[in-house]
Amino acid sequence: MMPGVAFSIGVLLALAGATATQECVAPHKLVSKMLQRLEDSVITEELPNPSVLLAMNLAGATDSSACKWLLHDIKEDAVKRAPKDMTSGQVALYVLALFSSCENPRHVRALGQTVNLIDILQQKTEEELASLEEKGVPKTTLYSVSLDTLGLCLAGTGSYQKASMALAKQVLSPKNQLSVDTRAMAVLALACTHNQADPSVKNLLWEAVSTVTNGFLNEQKKGNGMIGNIYSMGLALQALKATSKFYAPQNWDCAQAFSVVYSHDYHQPTAIAQVLPALVGKSYLEAASLQCTTSPSKFPILQPELGKTGVHKAALITVHYSIINKLQGEHFKFTTTVHVLTGSTLLKVLQVAAAEKPNEFSFQTEPTSWGPMVVSIHGLAANPNDRTYWQFLSGGNALQQGVGTYKPQNGEHIKAVFSTY
Repeated sequence: MMPGVAFSIGVLLALAGATATQECVAPHKLVSKMLQRLEDSVITEELPNPSVLLAMNLAGATDSSACKWLLHDIKEDAVKRAPKDMTSGQVALYVLALFSSCENPRHVRALGQTVNLIDILQQKTEEELASLEEKGVPKTTLYSVSLDTLGLCLAGTGSYQKASMALAKQVLSPKNQLSVDTRAMAVLALACTHNQADPSVKNLLWEAVSTVTNGFLNEQKKGNGMIGNIYSMGLALQALKATSKFYAPQNWDCAQAFSVVYSHDYHQPTAIAQVLPALVGKSYLEAASLQCTTSPSKFPILQPELGKTGVHKAALITVHYSIINKLQGEHFKFTTTVHVLTGSTLLKVLQVAAAEKPNEFSFQTEPTSWGPMVVSIHGLAANPNDRTYWQFLSGGNALQQGVGTYKPQNGEHIKAVFSTY
């Protein structure tokens, strides 16, 4: 077991002598470091990330400047994009983020407009379920359907029970090889519904949650603490933390699982946002039951805060950017040089290049749970049928972070190469 440590985050959480029936929580210094990295991402990222706001609130940093900035941006983005441009899963994440900020997602006001995110989520969830019923697959992904179900369940309205039944059947189907992330998010949604469901469906929900969580425990034992990979650990830990009654009489060796997380230095904001709640003994299930206060965070950041005004005063850097296709159709290669603020992401580089030379550097992205993914450049789209994609490289090495996270250095040359896998 890990050494005894005691600290407070609204209430006292005990680490000493941790067992399956007690909370596992991370050292104060690690939580502070992760919060610092989330604050930094709020300052430098172009697009608001609701997962970051949700995680910071669950970690007790509700009153931080970063949370206030991010909440403001999320409200504006929700008003502008939720009705038309967001997927169901994105709307659900915004709902969870707003709940965790003690905001009403039924009445989101910004830019002189008001939207009801719960109504929008309900409509988009119905579209997911209709596609699942007619085609056997949802309109987007089962991960999104799981988020949708959790959002509606926490709101206590809409078709979350219907969605839960469909989700449980998908989880239990031997035909489906679902990712750890999808199964973990499904568990959180189904556990929420189980607490409120009609007796006629409780057995189905229990079976689904029990099957997944017992599977996680078995995988953890075989993998010496690892469930899936290091980036799926966050949601898996949240799921196991929240559902102990479903996998009893098995016990969860949370110390073993946490030791795997401690061995990795997380930098990607969404990855941190998924693992941080588990490290402070929380899960997304608690998004709508937080007590928002104006008291300082129990986990102060380790470095001085940087105001957003400081970003705009930052120096410009030069980034060289090339797009290359020697694989399909008419081959092409274009190179440009752009200037962006220090700390800007690669996505910003692509946006500036496209704005300056749209005939050459136009591109399209699709949202994923890990941020935007580039699916088309210069009109050439990736295609899973022929296993093609756009690979980003620096110095001949593939980037290990997405365009919404990777931050080029001054003078760096980034290449986007149309490739196969």
